[in-house]
Amino acid sequence: MKIIITCVLLLFFSSQSFAQTKIISWNIENFGKSKSQASLDFIAGTINDYDIAAIQEVVAGFGGSQTVAKLVALLNQKGTKWDYSISDPTSGNSYKKERYAFLWKTNKAKLKGKAWLEKKYHSEIDREPYFATFEINKKTFTVVNFHAITKSKQPETEIKYFKFLPQEYPDLNLIFSGDFNCPQSHTVFYPLKKMGYISMLQNQKTTLKQKCQGENCLASEFDNIFYYPGKLKYINSGAILFYKNFDSLKEARKISDHIPIWLQFSLN
Repeated sequence: MKIIITCVLLLFFSSQSFAQTKIISWNIENFGKSKSQASLDFIAGTINDYDIAAIQEVVAGFGGSQTVAKLVALLNQKGTKWDYSISDPTSGNSYKKERYAFLWKTNKAKLKGKAWLEKKYHSEIDREPYFATFEINKKTFTVVNFHAITKSKQPETEIKYFKFLPQEYPDLNLIFSGDFNCPQSHTVFYPLKKMGYISMLQNQKTTLKQKCQGENCLASEFDNIFYYPGKLKYINSGAILFYKNFDSLKEARKISDHIPIWLQFSLN
């Protein structure tokens, strides 16, 4: 009898664990052929602990897509099968074109249909967001991968259109992730918050300074994930202070000038 109860409990906790999903979002600066093998190994080691990765700032020209493929090959060597989707170059003309990428463990998530760049606001948003709908245990959610224009160019002029996206996609459970170049406390996020969306991080800086001031190495509160708690259960979240693995901030910045952030949740 004890053996049966133990087996039932193990199956229960195993299914509960499987139902949980961990997303990592990371602006990996200039992600392309300039990344060394050592950098790619480090990035793969970081992403491997998660189920889905949303990457911003993939180089639009030669080398960007190829480097994503190299990263996935490294992940596949770690014992779990990964798949990926890369966007076309973003359409904005007034600022740097880039690509986005999604990576996911195939035993944890399934891509439903094709990922797509949001076209409705491509004239208003230089690097229009990249959507992907994933299915886990027959439940779905859609990650909106986004990289706003820089702070000096007023990213709030782009983010203000996000309030229309839940209306555009009423049947989708939207999770907004990426580099907003804007803190979650900015008034431009008020409409989303009024709808019930919650920012995963508050008062968490996510960009690296040029030089640390004592133990203070972070500069700005730019990266975040916004989710609707009525459709998912928050379990845990955080930011990865990867620069602490390097002897200097200069070395760490060869990986990126942003730290990755992550969200663990289950679907309601």
